[in-house]
Amino acid sequence: MTCSSYREVLNLIYRYPELIDAGDFEGVGELFEEATIVFEVKVAGDVVTMELHGKQEIQRNFEATTRRFPDDGTPHTRHVVTNPIVEIDEGAGTAVCRYYITVFQRTDDFPLQPVWSNRYEDRLRRAEGRWHFVHRRGFDHLPGDTSQHLLWQPEVG
Repeated sequence: MTCSSYREVLNLIYRYPELIDAGDFEGVGELFEEATIVFEVKVAGDVVTMELHGKQEIQRNFEATTRRFPDDGTPHTRHVVTNPIVEIDEGAGTAVCRYYITVFQRTDDFPLQPVWSNRYEDRLRRAEGRWHFVHRRGFDHLPGDTSQHLLWQPEVG
């Protein structure tokens, strides 16, 4: 594994929090343009898998599920990535990164607090000299009070 690939993979991982916290859902769609995102969420006590494919579907999903506030067009969040474990196969041009993400939020009526925590496992591929997302799996969700963050409410517990 080269330091350059390691840095490029982590920068790509960290680009997602930057885009979503800015309310740039078009940018999120572009980031995952060639990828599939799979979320495993609990609905009526059962784990349900939701798959999103490509730029437009991913962008539309974020627009339909994530609240943006009119004062600045952002969700008033900070997505924090911790504990990244990066495995790169230079020869194959592939990488896997597993990590936790915790979402903090504050609004005028909502004190700063964690509202969501989960695990991500991202698979990436190097093509034409750049790393790209191929697949993201979001799982082990620990939702808190998402009433100000999401336009739907996940099941807790």
